[in-house]
Amino acid sequence: MKSKATYVWMVTLLFVVAAGVAWPQTSKIHGKISAGNKPVPDVQVVLTSPSTGKVYKMKTDKNGEFLSVAVNFGQYNMDVLGPNGEKLFEKTVAISGQGDEPDLSVDIGSGSKVSKEEIERIKAENAKATSINVLIKQYTDAVNNKAWTDAEAAAQQMVTLDPTRYEYYQALGGVKINLQKYQEAVDSYEKGVQLAEAAAGGSAPKQGAPDPAKAKAAIGPMLTGEGNALLKLGKNKEAVAAFTKAAEKDPNPATAYFNLCATQYNTGNTEGALTACDKAIAADPARADAYFIKGSLMMGSSTMDKQGKLQAPSGTAEALNKYLELAPDGPHANDVKEMLGAIGAKIETTYSGKKKK
Repeated sequence: MKSKATYVWMVTLLFVVAAGVAWPQTSKIHGKISAGNKPVPDVQVVLTSPSTGKVYKMKTDKNGEFLSVAVNFGQYNMDVLGPNGEKLFEKTVAISGQGDEPDLSVDIGSGSKVSKEEIERIKAENAKATSINVLIKQYTDAVNNKAWTDAEAAAQQMVTLDPTRYEYYQALGGVKINLQKYQEAVDSYEKGVQLAEAAAGGSAPKQGAPDPAKAKAAIGPMLTGEGNALLKLGKNKEAVAAFTKAAEKDPNPATAYFNLCATQYNTGNTEGALTACDKAIAADPARADAYFIKGSLMMGSSTMDKQGKLQAPSGTAEALNKYLELAPDGPHANDVKEMLGAIGAKIETTYSGKKKK
Protein backbone atom coordinates (compact mmCIF):
# COMPACT_ATOMS: atom_id res chain seq x y z
CA MET A 1 0.00 0.00 0.00
CA LYS A 2 1.41 3.37 -0.98
CA SER A 3 0.95 6.23 1.44
CA LYS A 4 1.55 9.88 0.84
CA ALA A 5 4.34 11.62 2.73
CA THR A 6 3.79 15.12 3.99
CA TYR A 7 6.52 17.73 4.07
CA VAL A 8 5.57 21.27 5.01
CA TRP A 9 7.93 24.22 5.10
CA MET A 10 6.27 27.62 5.51
CA VAL A 11 7.71 30.11 3.04
CA THR A 12 8.30 33.72 3.89
CA LEU A 13 7.48 35.89 0.89
CA LEU A 14 10.32 37.96 -0.44
CA PHE A 15 8.38 41.19 -0.60
CA VAL A 16 9.75 43.75 -2.97
CA VAL A 17 8.40 47.07 -1.71
CA ALA A 18 10.18 49.76 -3.66
CA ALA A 19 9.05 52.85 -1.81
CA GLY A 20 11.53 54.97 -3.69
CA VAL A 21 10.26 56.27 -7.01
CA ALA A 22 12.78 58.53 -8.75
CA TRP A 23 11.94 61.18 -11.31
CA PRO A 24 14.55 62.91 -13.46
CA GLN A 25 15.04 66.64 -13.06
CA THR A 26 15.63 67.06 -16.77
CA SER A 27 13.62 66.34 -19.87
CA LYS A 28 14.23 65.44 -23.48
CA ILE A 29 12.60 67.94 -25.84
CA HIS A 30 11.80 68.00 -29.53
CA GLY A 31 9.88 70.09 -32.03
CA LYS A 32 9.46 71.25 -35.59
CA ILE A 33 9.76 74.73 -37.06
CA SER A 34 7.41 75.43 -39.91
CA ALA A 35 6.01 78.37 -41.83
CA GLY A 36 2.56 77.94 -43.28
CA ASN A 37 2.82 74.17 -42.63
CA LYS A 38 6.09 73.98 -44.60
CA PRO A 39 9.24 72.86 -42.73
CA VAL A 40 11.95 75.45 -42.14
CA PRO A 41 15.43 73.83 -42.26
CA ASP A 42 18.77 75.18 -41.04
CA VAL A 43 17.45 77.68 -38.49
CA GLN A 44 18.64 77.87 -34.90
CA VAL A 45 16.38 77.25 -31.91
CA VAL A 46 17.70 78.81 -28.70
CA LEU A 47 16.32 78.26 -25.19
CA THR A 48 17.53 80.73 -22.56
CA SER A 49 16.68 80.53 -18.87
CA PRO A 50 15.98 84.05 -17.52
CA SER A 51 16.72 82.87 -13.97
CA THR A 52 20.00 80.98 -14.51
CA GLY A 53 21.23 82.21 -17.89
CA LYS A 54 21.53 78.59 -19.06
CA VAL A 55 21.36 78.35 -22.87
CA TYR A 56 20.46 75.38 -25.08
CA LYS A 57 21.07 75.67 -28.84
CA MET A 58 19.66 73.39 -31.52
CA LYS A 59 19.49 73.47 -35.32
CA THR A 60 16.65 72.23 -37.48
CA ASP A 61 17.29 69.46 -40.01
CA LYS A 62 15.92 69.25 -43.55
CA ASN A 63 12.50 68.41 -42.13
CA GLY A 64 12.52 71.43 -39.85
CA GLU A 65 12.90 69.21 -36.78
CA PHE A 66 15.13 69.75 -33.73
CA LEU A 67 15.99 67.78 -30.62
CA SER A 68 17.82 68.18 -27.32
CA VAL A 69 18.31 65.88 -24.33
CA ALA A 70 18.62 66.60 -20.60
CA VAL A 71 17.09 70.08 -20.57
CA ASN A 72 16.63 71.27 -16.99
CA PHE A 73 13.07 71.90 -15.83
CA GLY A 74 12.13 75.57 -15.79
CA GLN A 75 10.87 78.55 -17.76
CA TYR A 76 12.70 79.58 -20.95
CA ASN A 77 12.71 82.26 -23.60
CA MET A 78 12.56 80.41 -26.92
CA ASP A 79 14.02 82.20 -29.96
CA VAL A 80 14.10 81.02 -33.56
CA LEU A 81 17.01 82.63 -35.40
CA GLY A 82 17.61 82.83 -39.13
CA PRO A 83 20.90 82.07 -40.95
CA ASN A 84 22.19 85.59 -40.26
CA GLY A 85 21.12 85.60 -36.64
CA GLU A 86 17.93 87.56 -37.22
CA LYS A 87 15.10 86.75 -34.82
CA LEU A 88 12.24 85.07 -36.68
CA PHE A 89 10.10 84.10 -33.70
CA GLU A 90 10.05 84.28 -29.90
CA LYS A 91 7.88 82.92 -27.13
CA THR A 92 8.04 81.79 -23.51
CA VAL A 93 7.92 78.05 -22.75
CA ALA A 94 7.98 75.91 -19.63
CA ILE A 95 9.76 72.55 -19.41
CA SER A 96 8.07 70.47 -16.74
CA GLY A 97 6.71 67.00 -16.08
CA GLN A 98 8.41 63.85 -14.93
CA GLY A 99 10.65 62.67 -17.72
CA ASP A 100 8.20 63.27 -20.56
CA GLU A 101 9.23 64.73 -23.91
CA PRO A 102 7.74 68.21 -24.50
CA ASP A 103 6.87 69.16 -28.06
CA LEU A 104 8.04 72.73 -28.76
CA SER A 105 6.87 72.85 -32.38
CA VAL A 106 5.93 76.31 -33.69
CA ASP A 107 4.77 77.87 -36.93
CA ILE A 108 6.78 81.05 -37.30
CA GLY A 109 4.16 82.45 -39.61
CA SER A 110 1.53 82.43 -36.87
CA GLY A 111 2.83 85.34 -34.79
CA SER A 112 5.61 86.26 -32.44
CA LYS A 113 4.82 86.70 -28.77
CA VAL A 114 2.38 84.86 -26.57
CA SER A 115 -0.39 86.66 -24.71
CA LYS A 116 -0.10 87.88 -21.12
CA GLU A 117 -2.60 85.22 -20.09
CA GLU A 118 -0.41 82.51 -21.61
CA ILE A 119 2.64 83.89 -19.84
CA GLU A 120 0.79 83.82 -16.51
CA ARG A 121 -0.33 80.26 -17.15
CA ILE A 122 3.24 79.21 -17.91
CA LYS A 123 4.47 80.93 -14.75
CA ALA A 124 1.86 79.10 -12.68
CA GLU A 125 2.83 75.76 -14.22
CA ASN A 126 6.49 76.48 -13.59
CA ALA A 127 5.82 77.40 -9.96
CA LYS A 128 3.89 74.16 -9.52
CA ALA A 129 6.70 72.14 -11.12
CA THR A 130 9.24 73.82 -8.86
CA SER A 131 7.21 72.98 -5.76
CA ILE A 132 6.85 69.35 -6.83
CA ASN A 133 10.57 69.08 -7.56
CA VAL A 134 11.28 70.27 -4.01
CA LEU A 135 8.88 67.66 -2.65
CA ILE A 136 10.45 64.93 -4.79
CA LYS A 137 13.84 65.71 -3.27
CA GLN A 138 12.37 65.71 0.24
CA TYR A 139 10.67 62.40 -0.46
CA THR A 140 13.80 60.80 -1.98
CA ASP A 141 16.00 61.95 0.92
CA ALA A 142 13.47 60.63 3.44
CA VAL A 143 13.23 57.23 1.72
CA ASN A 144 17.02 56.92 1.58
CA ASN A 145 17.12 57.64 5.33
CA LYS A 146 14.10 55.37 5.98
CA ALA A 147 12.32 58.34 7.51
CA TRP A 148 8.95 56.97 6.46
CA THR A 149 6.78 59.57 8.20
CA ASP A 150 8.61 62.39 6.41
CA ALA A 151 8.42 60.46 3.12
CA GLU A 152 4.68 60.00 3.62
CA ALA A 153 4.17 63.73 4.17
CA ALA A 154 6.10 64.63 1.01
CA ALA A 155 4.31 62.03 -1.13
CA GLN A 156 0.91 63.13 0.19
CA GLN A 157 1.69 66.75 -0.74
CA MET A 158 2.68 65.63 -4.25
CA VAL A 159 -0.68 63.88 -4.61
CA THR A 160 -2.46 67.01 -3.38
CA LEU A 161 -0.59 69.30 -5.80
CA ASP A 162 -1.20 67.02 -8.78
CA PRO A 163 -3.72 64.21 -8.22
CA THR A 164 -3.46 63.12 -11.86
CA ARG A 165 0.00 61.52 -11.60
CA TYR A 166 0.11 57.77 -10.97
CA GLU A 167 3.76 58.06 -9.88
CA TYR A 168 2.80 59.98 -6.74
CA TYR A 169 0.24 57.36 -5.69
CA GLN A 170 2.81 54.65 -6.37
CA ALA A 171 5.30 56.43 -4.11
CA LEU A 172 2.67 56.95 -1.42
CA GLY A 173 1.64 53.28 -1.52
CA GLY A 174 5.19 52.10 -0.93
CA VAL A 175 5.60 54.42 2.04
CA LYS A 176 2.28 53.32 3.52
CA ILE A 177 3.44 49.67 3.49
CA ASN A 178 6.61 50.61 5.33
CA LEU A 179 4.46 52.41 7.89
CA GLN A 180 2.25 49.29 8.15
CA LYS A 181 -0.77 51.26 6.96
CA TYR A 182 -1.80 48.43 4.69
CA GLN A 183 -5.36 49.42 3.77
CA GLU A 184 -4.19 52.94 2.93
CA ALA A 185 -1.46 51.36 0.80
CA VAL A 186 -4.07 49.33 -1.08
CA ASP A 187 -6.14 52.46 -1.68
CA SER A 188 -3.10 54.39 -2.98
CA TYR A 189 -2.03 51.60 -5.32
CA GLU A 190 -5.56 51.15 -6.67
CA LYS A 191 -5.77 54.85 -7.54
CA GLY A 192 -2.31 54.72 -9.10
CA VAL A 193 -3.26 51.70 -11.21
CA GLN A 194 -6.42 53.46 -12.44
CA LEU A 195 -4.44 56.53 -13.50
CA ALA A 196 -1.67 54.48 -15.10
CA GLU A 197 -4.14 52.37 -17.06
CA ALA A 198 -5.82 55.54 -18.36
CA ALA A 199 -2.45 57.04 -19.31
CA ALA A 200 -1.28 53.79 -20.93
CA GLY A 201 -4.25 53.92 -23.26
CA GLY A 202 -3.20 57.31 -24.65
CA SER A 203 -1.08 58.09 -27.67
CA ALA A 204 2.01 60.32 -27.79
CA PRO A 205 1.88 62.42 -24.60
CA LYS A 206 1.31 66.14 -24.53
CA GLN A 207 3.71 68.32 -22.58
CA GLY A 208 3.50 67.44 -18.89
CA ALA A 209 1.28 64.38 -19.46
CA PRO A 210 2.36 60.87 -18.41
CA ASP A 211 4.22 58.85 -21.03
CA PRO A 212 1.98 55.91 -22.10
CA ALA A 213 4.85 53.41 -22.26
CA LYS A 214 6.12 54.31 -18.78
CA ALA A 215 2.60 54.24 -17.39
CA LYS A 216 2.05 50.75 -18.81
CA ALA A 217 5.31 49.50 -17.27
CA ALA A 218 4.30 50.86 -13.83
CA ILE A 219 1.02 48.92 -13.60
CA GLY A 220 2.57 45.54 -12.75
CA PRO A 221 4.80 46.77 -9.90
CA MET A 222 1.89 48.69 -8.37
CA LEU A 223 -0.32 45.59 -8.46
CA THR A 224 2.49 43.61 -6.82
CA GLY A 225 2.69 46.23 -4.08
CA GLU A 226 -1.08 46.05 -3.66
CA GLY A 227 -0.86 42.26 -3.37
CA ASN A 228 1.78 42.56 -0.65
CA ALA A 229 -0.44 44.92 1.34
CA LEU A 230 -3.46 42.63 0.92
CA LEU A 231 -1.46 39.69 2.28
CA LYS A 232 -0.63 41.73 5.37
CA LEU A 233 -4.37 42.32 5.80
CA GLY A 234 -4.99 38.57 5.61
CA LYS A 235 -6.87 38.92 2.33
CA ASN A 236 -5.19 36.02 0.55
CA LYS A 237 -7.81 35.61 -2.18
CA GLU A 238 -7.60 39.26 -3.13
CA ALA A 239 -3.80 39.10 -2.99
CA VAL A 240 -3.76 36.17 -5.41
CA ALA A 241 -5.96 38.16 -7.78
CA ALA A 242 -3.61 41.17 -7.55
CA PHE A 243 -0.48 39.07 -8.15
CA THR A 244 -2.16 37.29 -11.06
CA LYS A 245 -3.03 40.57 -12.72
CA ALA A 246 0.45 41.93 -11.95
CA ALA A 247 2.05 38.98 -13.73
CA GLU A 248 -0.14 39.63 -16.76
CA LYS A 249 0.69 43.34 -16.87
CA ASP A 250 4.34 43.46 -15.81
CA PRO A 251 6.95 43.18 -18.61
CA ASN A 252 9.25 41.68 -15.94
CA PRO A 253 6.83 39.39 -14.09
CA ALA A 254 9.30 37.29 -12.08
CA THR A 255 8.50 38.93 -8.73
CA ALA A 256 4.74 38.78 -9.29
CA TYR A 257 4.90 35.09 -10.25
CA PHE A 258 7.11 34.27 -7.27
CA ASN A 259 4.78 36.04 -4.82
CA LEU A 260 1.87 34.21 -6.45
CA CYS A 261 3.78 30.94 -6.14
CA ALA A 262 4.53 31.51 -2.45
CA THR A 263 0.99 32.67 -1.64
CA GLN A 264 -0.57 29.64 -3.34
CA TYR A 265 1.90 27.38 -1.54
CA ASN A 266 1.14 28.84 1.89
CA THR A 267 -2.61 28.54 1.28
CA GLY A 268 -2.41 24.91 0.14
CA ASN A 269 -3.07 25.35 -3.58
CA THR A 270 -0.43 22.91 -4.81
CA GLU A 271 -1.38 22.95 -8.47
CA GLY A 272 -1.58 26.74 -8.64
CA ALA A 273 1.70 27.09 -6.74
CA LEU A 274 3.56 24.72 -9.07
CA THR A 275 2.30 26.53 -12.15
CA ALA A 276 3.31 29.90 -10.72
CA CYS A 277 6.72 28.57 -9.61
CA ASP A 278 7.48 27.31 -13.11
CA LYS A 279 6.53 30.71 -14.53
CA ALA A 280 8.67 32.51 -11.93
CA ILE A 281 11.63 30.30 -12.86
CA ALA A 282 11.06 30.87 -16.56
CA ALA A 283 11.01 34.63 -15.98
CA ASP A 284 14.04 34.57 -13.66
CA PRO A 285 16.07 31.32 -13.66
CA ALA A 286 18.30 32.66 -10.88
CA ARG A 287 15.51 33.02 -8.27
CA ALA A 288 16.60 30.39 -5.76
CA ASP A 289 13.50 30.39 -3.55
CA ALA A 290 11.29 29.46 -6.50
CA TYR A 291 13.23 26.20 -6.79
CA PHE A 292 12.88 25.64 -3.05
CA ILE A 293 9.11 26.01 -3.16
CA LYS A 294 8.86 23.83 -6.26
CA GLY A 295 10.98 21.11 -4.66
CA SER A 296 8.99 21.31 -1.42
CA LEU A 297 5.71 20.98 -3.30
CA MET A 298 6.98 17.93 -5.18
CA MET A 299 8.18 16.39 -1.91
CA GLY A 300 4.63 16.75 -0.62
CA SER A 301 3.51 14.49 -3.47
CA SER A 302 6.00 11.75 -2.57
CA THR A 303 4.80 8.24 -1.77
CA MET A 304 6.12 5.31 0.26
CA ASP A 305 6.84 2.05 -1.54
CA LYS A 306 6.36 -1.41 -0.01
CA GLN A 307 9.81 -1.29 1.53
CA GLY A 308 9.00 2.03 3.23
CA LYS A 309 11.28 3.99 0.93
CA LEU A 310 10.21 7.49 -0.05
CA GLN A 311 9.58 7.93 -3.77
CA ALA A 312 9.60 11.53 -4.95
CA PRO A 313 8.22 12.72 -8.30
CA SER A 314 10.67 13.06 -11.15
CA GLY A 315 12.49 16.38 -11.07
CA THR A 316 12.33 16.85 -7.29
CA ALA A 317 16.05 16.33 -6.67
CA GLU A 318 16.94 18.58 -9.60
CA ALA A 319 14.84 21.44 -8.23
CA LEU A 320 16.27 21.09 -4.73
CA ASN A 321 19.87 20.86 -5.92
CA LYS A 322 19.30 23.92 -8.10
CA TYR A 323 18.43 25.82 -4.94
CA LEU A 324 21.73 24.74 -3.40
CA GLU A 325 23.57 25.80 -6.54
CA LEU A 326 22.07 29.29 -6.42
CA ALA A 327 22.02 29.71 -2.62
CA PRO A 328 24.47 27.23 -1.03
CA ASP A 329 24.29 29.10 2.27
CA GLY A 330 20.70 30.24 1.89
CA PRO A 331 18.12 30.16 4.71
CA HIS A 332 16.58 26.92 3.35
CA ALA A 333 19.83 25.08 2.65
CA ASN A 334 19.51 22.72 5.64
CA ASP A 335 15.86 21.98 4.82
CA VAL A 336 16.84 21.17 1.25
CA LYS A 337 19.60 18.81 2.36
CA GLU A 338 17.17 17.08 4.72
CA MET A 339 14.68 16.55 1.87
CA LEU A 340 17.37 15.27 -0.48
CA GLY A 341 18.54 12.86 2.20
CA ALA A 342 14.98 11.65 2.76
CA ILE A 343 14.63 10.56 -0.86
CA GLY A 344 18.15 9.15 -1.05
CA ALA A 345 19.26 11.70 -3.64
CA LYS A 346 22.80 12.91 -4.03
CA ILE A 347 23.43 16.16 -2.22
CA GLU A 348 25.66 18.39 -4.28
CA THR A 349 28.48 19.83 -2.17
CA THR A 350 30.44 21.56 -4.91
CA TYR A 351 28.33 24.70 -4.49
CA SER A 352 29.41 25.48 -0.93
CA GLY A 353 32.32 27.59 -2.04
CA LYS A 354 30.33 29.62 -4.54
CA LYS A 355 28.98 33.05 -3.83
CA LYS A 356 25.26 33.58 -3.69
CA LYS A 357 23.76 34.99 -6.84
